[in-house]
Amino acid sequence: MRFVSIASGSSGNCVYIGSESTHLLVDTGIAYKKISEGLQEIGLSGHDLNGILITHEHSDHICGLGVLARKSGVPVYASPGTISRLKANKALGPVEESIYHPIRADEDFSVGDLLVKPFSNSHDAAEPLGYRIHQGAKSVAVCTDLGNYSQYTIDRLRGLDAILLESNHDVRMLQAGPYPYPLKQRILSDCGHLSNEACGRLLCEILHDRMKHILLGHLSKENNLPELAYEAVRLEITMGDNPYDAGDFPISIARRDTPSDVIHID
Repeated sequence: MRFVSIASGSSGNCVYIGSESTHLLVDTGIAYKKISEGLQEIGLSGHDLNGILITHEHSDHICGLGVLARKSGVPVYASPGTISRLKANKALGPVEESIYHPIRADEDFSVGDLLVKPFSNSHDAAEPLGYRIHQGAKSVAVCTDLGNYSQYTIDRLRGLDAILLESNHDVRMLQAGPYPYPLKQRILSDCGHLSNEACGRLLCEILHDRMKHILLGHLSKENNLPELAYEAVRLEITMGDNPYDAGDFPISIARRDTPSDVIHID
């Protein structure tokens, strides 16, 4: 099983998850050319894809979807609320309605040899989802764009081998930054984005001996720095109420413009 962040940040998100025979993207929030280049780096093209999982309809998660769908015809899986917004989005251009496959939180489905487990997120979108994906006993998850987390979230992220988890902003940078006040309040709300410290606290709830890699993703360009996110999350883990030290786990930043290293789940 392979896990690669092709791009992650407030300007665009796209993650590859696949096995030898099944290849999925989670979100297509970058240009088609960039998606193609990212897939080429791992020896694939858009025609090799078996499915696209969309978390929600905001542009940094879907802007490349129209071109990719027209060129590859790959099935697109999303919640009914998200699909409704996608169909109404003229910026995507013409997309065959038959490629859309409605799915629902907590209703598992299979694509090839991968089992997909969608779950609900708290975000200001129509019907947002996160995704946990299994190949046999191996599992990874993508969980971004959530203003808060609950026991429900924790339960759906337990026992993973790897995760890309949102570490969107440094609260002090956001409060002192140039964003207008209503946007700051939106980001800080329960339907906004997860701060560095909140990301670290959530990780404290789901860490276990078998966790192989943690990717910190969806960093804000204006309200965060990779070094801040990395150190804040490490501090929460080391000082938190859990038996682990941050050094017990590989932690890296999912970059905005360049793919991550390939994470192999053996």
